Parts: sequence; structure tokens; C-alpha cells
Amino acid sequence: MALRLIPIRRAGNRENLFMGGDRELVMFSGLLAGALVFSAQDMIATVFGIALWFGALFACRLMAKADPKLRRVYLRHRRYKSYYPARSTLFRNNTSSQGKQYK
Repeated sequence: MALRLIPIRRAGNRENLFMGGDRELVMFSGLLAGALVFSAQDMIATVFGIALWFGALFACRLMAKADPKLRRVYLRHRRYKSYYPARSTLFRNNTSSQGKQYK
């Protein structure tokens, strides 16, 4: 009996991008730029908000081009401990203070 081959289409396995960048980052930067423009109601704030929007969109597109999952990788990286002390072996006898951190 031959194995059945099922093709995996690219459209079903594609990252969730919006305007070429990460969906959440692009929409949040647009929200911030829009809030700046409409809350200040000044020509300088409008120019700065539009420049902020295009700059953030450019940065999000560069990030998505390098790695579409870069935002999630960065957030997971931030959750890791900043320092992992060296342990020589799994069978090392820890002191009482070292043993308490694993319980």
C-alpha cells in the first residue's frame, strides 16, 4: 500500500502579516501615530505623527523580512532569566539555599 501524499499549500502556512510587517506592531504603531495627530491637532504633530508612522512601518517591514516571528522570539527572550549559574553536573549536591530555588 502506497503512502498518500498531501501537499501543504503556502497560503495555509503563511505568517499573519499586515502591510508587510507584524500585524500587531503595525496596527499599534498606526494607533499611536493617529492618537498623536488627532489629540494634538497641530501641524507639527501631524508631520511628526506621519513620520513616526512611516518610520515604524519601515522598521516593522525590515523585521518581518528578516524573520516573521521576530517579535515572539524577542518577547520569549525577555522572559528568560538574565543569569543562569553554572552547574557542573546533574548529580551535584546543592546547598540548602540553592535547593530551595527549585521547589
